[in-house]
Order: sequence, then C-alpha cells, then structure tokens
Amino acid sequence: MATQREQDAADYLKKHKVIELMDNLTSMLFFYRPEKPREFLIEQLEQLKNSKQGGVKGPNMFDDSNLDAVFGILDPTNQNYITFEQYKQALITLGIKDINECPEGINEDRISHKTFKTEALQGLQRCSGTYGHF
Repeated sequence: MATQREQDAADYLKKHKVIELMDNLTSMLFFYRPEKPREFLIEQLEQLKNSKQGGVKGPNMFDDSNLDAVFGILDPTNQNYITFEQYKQALITLGIKDINECPEGINEDRISHKTFKTEALQGLQRCSGTYGHF
C-alpha cells in the first residue's frame, strides 16, 4: 500500500495531468528534433499557456497534411469515406481519448474525409489544451 506522501504525489500528478504533459512534450521532441531542445520546450509551454488563456491553437504534432495521409492509408480506394471502426482506431492511434462516438455519417457507417479531419483536429486541440493548470 502506498504511503500518504506517495498517494498525495500521485493525486497531484493526476490532477495537473503532469504525465500527459511530459508524454506530449517528449513526443514533440522526438518528432521535431529541434537544434535547441530547451528553447523548443519553452516555446511549446508558452504556446500551451497562450492557448489556455486566449483560445489560440495549442502545440500539436499533427497538421492537415498528416491527417490527410492517415485518411489516405485508411481509404486506399479513394471512396472518400471510412468506417466508424477505422475512424475510432485512427483517433485512438493519434492519442485522442475523448472521441465523438456519434460523428456525422455514423448511421451509414461512412465517415467522410471532412468529418474525420474535423473530429481529429478538434480532438487533438482538446488533448493539447488539457495539460496542466497554468
């Protein structure tokens, strides 16, 4: 059983989403491999702070072209739609935890490219905007 101090530390990490923040920052370091990692991390933290204060886009590893590529892999015959299961797994793979379970097209099991990108961008923004309490 954990001591009270260990439980307090775990609660603090969970409350302030420190683990998620560190995972995100570490992933961004590996992805971008900046020449000056400290300055890069400071910029990312400032961007995160600004996004929380003013609704500005938070730091993120994925842009439109990355999402287009993911969709293209899932839709190799260019039907311009994917199944709900493909949509869900792709968003999970991108690190999005709170997935819209009823996106446009779910009734037909046809999630369009536009819907996928919209949901992915919103999910990624929610993820990057939820780290820590500044």
